[in-house]
Amino acid sequence: MIYPQKISALGLCSGGLDSILAALILQKQKINVQWISFETPFFSSENAKKAAELSGIHLRVKNITDVYLKMLKNPDGGYGKYMNPCRDCHALMFNIAGKIMEENGFDFLFSGEVTGQRPFSQAKSALRYVEKRSGYDGYILRPLSAKCLPETIPEKEGKVNRAMLLDFSGKTRTPQIKLALEMGVINYPTPGGGCLLTDKGYSIRLRDLFEHQINYMHDDLYLLKYGRHLRLNCKTKLIIGRNALDNKNIMKYYNLKYDTLIGMKNLPGPVTLMKNSGREDVLTAASICAGYSKASMEIPADVQITTAKGSETVKVIGKSPLSVQKIIL
Repeated sequence: MIYPQKISALGLCSGGLDSILAALILQKQKINVQWISFETPFFSSENAKKAAELSGIHLRVKNITDVYLKMLKNPDGGYGKYMNPCRDCHALMFNIAGKIMEENGFDFLFSGEVTGQRPFSQAKSALRYVEKRSGYDGYILRPLSAKCLPETIPEKEGKVNRAMLLDFSGKTRTPQIKLALEMGVINYPTPGGGCLLTDKGYSIRLRDLFEHQINYMHDDLYLLKYGRHLRLNCKTKLIIGRNALDNKNIMKYYNLKYDTLIGMKNLPGPVTLMKNSGREDVLTAASICAGYSKASMEIPADVQITTAKGSETVKVIGKSPLSVQKIIL
């Protein structure tokens, strides 16, 4: 039976080609589609916003950092190659989207996932794991691979015509590119990337943060993207800018109330941020900062230390970058 009323669907949108095609396939069936995109310090909704602007599809954006962190520390499905909990991440997103679906009268959820495109997160077993953990088993439609997967509830109820869905599978993107040309989709981002949890360097820093800090703020998670990170001891860490852009971004997340700011007084040098500092650690950090500056390694240099209590200048001999390589995260 085909339902005469207008059918609507809420889709998870990354902003990539697969998300766009999935929405357009449903639109061909006169289904009203909207998107939702999620934000955390680990991924943004910028590509989704661009896709929404180009396609005219309404987009909701929701920050889920706090609930995401609870899952991230101990995901039931484990991690991928680094700190990426892809299966539990997708299950959480569908769970949140499902609640919005119910609150706003959408008929089902959808995504641009393709079976087998990613071995950890898009194998059939992984897609099934996500459905069961999402709390909306049977209501998640994947238009690009629907014919490779069991029939969903909206298909069984006649809300979606299964014959108009596709059977894409595997890593090749040739079918998507061909379909995009047929549908007139020209502007779309290249696949891959986007999630910092799949990045080796970021994952090492994040794991270090979880191991050494019980309490931290969202800004601490953003800071993991910038500069060199040096672990002085179990309580103290340095973040040292590598270039002007790093320095600018580190200052963006500098918190005068909690952080110690270290910089060269009269010479060009990096912005250095220190977390949890004792007096001895401050002097060590000042020497490291000087070592990454234009200061001579043979005579003392003036380094300015700023805390919530005020500023002072100390004289230190710079430590060479080579001497601190082993403590860089």
